[in-house]
Amino acid sequence: MLPRLLLAALPFLGLALAQDGSLSGPTTSADAAGYSCDPSKCKLPSCNCASTDPPGGLSPEDVPQFLVFTADDAIQSYTLDSVNQFLAHRKNPNGCPIKMTYYTSLNFTNYTLVTDWYVAGNEIADHTMTHVGTPSADEVNGNLIALNALAGIPLADIKGFRAPFLNYSVDTLKLLAKSGFTYDSSASASLPVTDSGTDAYWPYTLDNGMANDCLAVPGLCKGEPKLPGFWEVPMYATFDTRGVAGVHLMDPWLDTADSNNAVNDTATLNFLKSTFTAHYSAKRQPFGLYTHPIHLSTTYPGVNAPKSTISMINNFLDWAQNQQNVWIVSTEQLLAWVQNPVPVSQLDQFAPLKCSTPQVDQKICNGMPSNEEGLLDHCAFSDFPFYTCYGCPSVEPSPGNPNPSQSTDNGHQARFRLPSNCSTPFWDPINGKCICTSDTCAFQDDSRPIGPNGANLTGGGTGSDTSAEASQSSNPYVPFNGNGAISMSTAAWPALFFSVMAVLVGAFSVIAHS
Repeated sequence: MLPRLLLAALPFLGLALAQDGSLSGPTTSADAAGYSCDPSKCKLPSCNCASTDPPGGLSPEDVPQFLVFTADDAIQSYTLDSVNQFLAHRKNPNGCPIKMTYYTSLNFTNYTLVTDWYVAGNEIADHTMTHVGTPSADEVNGNLIALNALAGIPLADIKGFRAPFLNYSVDTLKLLAKSGFTYDSSASASLPVTDSGTDAYWPYTLDNGMANDCLAVPGLCKGEPKLPGFWEVPMYATFDTRGVAGVHLMDPWLDTADSNNAVNDTATLNFLKSTFTAHYSAKRQPFGLYTHPIHLSTTYPGVNAPKSTISMINNFLDWAQNQQNVWIVSTEQLLAWVQNPVPVSQLDQFAPLKCSTPQVDQKICNGMPSNEEGLLDHCAFSDFPFYTCYGCPSVEPSPGNPNPSQSTDNGHQARFRLPSNCSTPFWDPINGKCICTSDTCAFQDDSRPIGPNGANLTGGGTGSDTSAEASQSSNPYVPFNGNGAISMSTAAWPALFFSVMAVLVGAFSVIAHS
């Protein structure tokens, strides 16, 4: 009965979460920003003024058009399947597979899949432990600790943060800077690039305060908060034919457009293309697709994702990759280029856009599914079970206790957590041994030259004519256990149902106060 109740609640959950990251109009203005920055004093790579001009003094025609792809919330096999139906079959102009950023919260997350996703080259970033807006230090730092302890993500590689519901404060930004994060990506660029007062700035540091969300977050802007060296990576909105009045941010395919009363995939495709073209034709400010992948999952029990919408998004990505100098990237890759900008003619030498595969033949639990079969620990908590390479905790992680002691019930051997001096794919957590040193760790470079002087910079041969059927992944992500979503015992469904209802209440509460 409860599984059916849960599935009946899912449409309402989708309605609530569709509001996570929505906009209703401009979130800043020049007067509200009161922003001033001297570029002769604020210089890369550690400082950058908020500006619509490309970094490093480059001309727009010498700048790649970055398309940033991100996902938010829990990582499960069905959410990775959802992401991969858009990315797994694509390559960038240098032949490298597409990388993206997953802003991860830990409720209902399967830790071993976090490890797998990271070892495959994707960025793992912080989204709080329990998906709360304006989070406490325990929520933010607890997530760091748990991702490191139970997923083996090096602390140094968890660089970014996005606030749930995009609900953050000045204190949130101060907390992130104090905790050693490199960047936040919660603020919105809510005005078209074609608007003379656009807030579609390239990523910038907060040496001179914020320049986005000045009308939305109390105490922000007019030089505050001053956080030298800490970056804001704006989320760039898309706009339908109504312009500023037709603004869309996260999951834009869930929105109605052009004063329609219902979602229309053709209208969505049109405004994605028109906004992308505006960026491409102006100063090449990044373009973003910001997703909650569960909405488009085809492997989540009881959810029938609209195939027409999935095809429309792939159609858009096919079209975008047919344009010259277009790269689909993670937030981390975008920021690496902003800090050290090079023209498109030199991108074949730009290390953050290259790709490599760890060469590990030993059978160890290391985030490579072919190696870890039979080595995963199954942590059978009643509300939601998960797998990990790094030993089951004795109790579920929580903001107040993000790294509980390991369970050694029934003589089970405790495992060794990732140390700071070994890379995740080379760490054997069962034997507590790094199988290589910094001089012997083997990686295979899978990138290829992208052509002399930046020639031939279309998307790796994955584009198709816009009149053709949208491309689809022929090699989707294979979950660690060889099948779909992780199975749950009957006893787990009641807790999951009530957790979903708690999300509903929290989401509608946010909507009511937004």
